[in-house]
Amino acid sequence: MTDLLRVLPHFPVGQYASLIPALEKHGLTTNDLLTLDAADIGKRTHLPLLDIKRLCSAVLASLHTELDAYSEPEPQPLDTDAACAAPASALRHTHASLASHWHTISTLDPVLDRALAGGIPAGHVTEITGESGAGKTQFLLTLLLAVQLPPPYGLGRPALYISTEAPLSTRRLSQMLAANPLFKSVDPADRPSLDNIMSTTTPDLESQDHILSFQAPVQIERRNVGLLVLDSVAANYRAEFERTAAGPQQQHGSNMGARSAELVRSGMQLRDLARKYNLAVVVSNQVADRFGGSKTPASSFRRHDSPGLTQHQHQAGTQESPLAARSKGKPLPATPTAEPSSSMAHSFPRSSATEQRSSSMIPPPPPFPGESGDGTPAPPALLLDHQQRWFTGWGDDPCADYALKTPSLGLVWSTQISARIALFKRPAYGESRHSLDEDEVHGMPTLRNWRRWMKVVFAPHAPASGAGIGDAVEFEVTMSGVRAVKKEEKDQGVGEGEDESRNKDRVELKETEGYTFSGDMMGLY
Repeated sequence: MTDLLRVLPHFPVGQYASLIPALEKHGLTTNDLLTLDAADIGKRTHLPLLDIKRLCSAVLASLHTELDAYSEPEPQPLDTDAACAAPASALRHTHASLASHWHTISTLDPVLDRALAGGIPAGHVTEITGESGAGKTQFLLTLLLAVQLPPPYGLGRPALYISTEAPLSTRRLSQMLAANPLFKSVDPADRPSLDNIMSTTTPDLESQDHILSFQAPVQIERRNVGLLVLDSVAANYRAEFERTAAGPQQQHGSNMGARSAELVRSGMQLRDLARKYNLAVVVSNQVADRFGGSKTPASSFRRHDSPGLTQHQHQAGTQESPLAARSKGKPLPATPTAEPSSSMAHSFPRSSATEQRSSSMIPPPPPFPGESGDGTPAPPALLLDHQQRWFTGWGDDPCADYALKTPSLGLVWSTQISARIALFKRPAYGESRHSLDEDEVHGMPTLRNWRRWMKVVFAPHAPASGAGIGDAVEFEVTMSGVRAVKKEEKDQGVGEGEDESRNKDRVELKETEGYTFSGDMMGLY
């Protein structure tokens, strides 16, 4: 207890003079009084238990007084009746105060907003991921205009756009401003403008870190920015850390360690900006193909419970992540749809590291996560192939007929974001309007359009979508932005070329492609 007066200079030591010598004899500190149980202290010091409880309560109350944590400096009473009768301390935040600070940015479509529980939340880092052409950039450009609208559509604040690949596409923004009827219906003073969108380009990771650390906070505080967009977050990391990925294994390991540290640093920077200034941070992310050990096309997948399915077909229906490289050389079992039990252990192959261990005199390496030291197989629930379905957006449907993807930057980056929104696209075929072309076989279907879906993978404010794209919201890209496809339009084939009159704005968007779009930066990304 020699540090008691150093930690709490005003503590009334005289009231507990009979206890201090025994505590000092056994080397107990102030930290021990705050963390250890009173019974444990009594066993070591042989002091009365009631006196120890009074001393611990007095130390805790004195510490609260020093930190100004409570308005009542008196210690809480020891007996239960008095403790229950004592008024509880005031909460730091109430439901009303939290609700007043909750703001979202609309996608300007009620169906999409309903799936997102109101839109993109302020104070959080939201990721929009998907393959090329899925509509990521179209979502981002819509948010750049929507944030300038007054509530409930936006925050009434400007936006900051940071690009790692191509400059901001002002032509497409101007097209949205002219075509969206909502912008024309608001008051002219609240109408979005390109002047309220600040943009910059960061060609490498060093400049990106400098912008997020120094330049962005200044602009956010000076202009009261409500939305920060980073498009895309994976480009600079791929250019910086994957250039030496083909080197020795030791160099590759240190390279991945440095990348993980940089990812954590960038995630911390974005979260601090979102919380400090109560703005929405939205980043776009690229995806990588996920290949399985059997390299079976996704279109040949069948349900695991289909009759007549052999064990080899069960194993062929698995697509593993590039992160699960330790399972190569032996096909993985089908990913279970339920938590495994001990009776299922015999149906899963042992790890390849276990087989090597029995044929060599080299000391065995440490077991992999989820694998015991005696070589028993890891429970499927602990494997990455089983877990990634809940944080990647792909792989949660056992009978998926589309190629599985994995968001770039891996699991480390997935832990840095608050919400992940996955965008899917699938081709829509139809009969060609130029059936007399010599180079085209008569009657062969041709690509007419793309169908797109939006899926909530995980979010703190919105429920996650179901498996696959069954519960995802289908949307389309029009001249006015993004728009959900209604059920009657899907039934009548709108979006696949059967009803051109009801798809006029999308046809105009395709016909003006030469003027509106400029390479990748204005493609439907």
